[in-house]
Amino acid sequence: MKPVLVTGASGFVGWHVARLLVERGQPVRALARPSSLIPELEVERVHGDLRDRASLDRAAAGCGVVFHVAADYRLWSKNPDDVYRSNVEGTRNMLEAAKAAGVERVVYTSTVGCIGVPPGGTGDEEQPVSLDEMSGAYKRSKFLAERVALEFAAAGLPVVIVNPTAPMGDHDFKPTPTGQIVVDFLNGAMPAFIDTGLNVVNVRDVAMGHLLACERGRAGERYILGSENMTLRQILGELAGITGRKAPSVELPYAVAYAAGVITTAMARVTGRPPKAPLDAVRMAKKKMWVSHAKAARELGYAPRAAHTALEDAVRWFERANRSQAA
Repeated sequence: MKPVLVTGASGFVGWHVARLLVERGQPVRALARPSSLIPELEVERVHGDLRDRASLDRAAAGCGVVFHVAADYRLWSKNPDDVYRSNVEGTRNMLEAAKAAGVERVVYTSTVGCIGVPPGGTGDEEQPVSLDEMSGAYKRSKFLAERVALEFAAAGLPVVIVNPTAPMGDHDFKPTPTGQIVVDFLNGAMPAFIDTGLNVVNVRDVAMGHLLACERGRAGERYILGSENMTLRQILGELAGITGRKAPSVELPYAVAYAAGVITTAMARVTGRPPKAPLDAVRMAKKKMWVSHAKAARELGYAPRAAHTALEDAVRWFERANRSQAA
């Protein structure tokens, strides 16, 4: 049986994709930097970097399938060019390596940020969207990387694209920006909120969606992997119900949040430390990223659980992680 290459297996979504493959008895080769950890999983580690094409050739050699999950997922970077090099050029390098290795299938992990959402409406894979609508280096780089994936698909490489929404759940190591919402709530570090909305999904369902896209997806097509559209107020209310803690009741005007983003981001440029409220994140929050996963349900058989399970899994995992660190 040929190994399956998973990039980003040391990260949140990539770890869950690798876990699911291992549970199915599939040999997994995980691309990782020497310093990266891939806890709890029996995988073949190969050292490499998305910006190093030769390392990707070595990683892809002999593999039947590639899940390209790795990305530089930062909403602020002192050097934004680093984000583009990893996400855009890194994707091109990985797809070129996959093509040279003759792999049978590539699943590329994009983001819901590349999906068009009409004002006050619900977005899907067919909604028009442009680069000008992308805020910040992360979203712009992922949009350009998705164009690279579509370019390779049009040229004959069997690439399927998945667009996860806002995954939450266990094993959010860093944590991700969405996981940070749960961490801040647990730490009492969220005294107020703004009027925004996310599509929340259990990360385990996102991982299953990757495998379904590999098995049933059409090359060159995009599939949203999401679950429920929720306002931030609703998310905090769910977290309050799960934990028994009080949800913040103060809603900040967007102008106040924007001003905080401007100030903290300016300070970050001086200190080099990530801002508490990155301006790009505040700009993203102005739009409710509400989407439909109907296409994935129809074509892939994708059937996600309720968003409540994602929030509950995240709370329990972060609580255990905090206890472990305190011990």
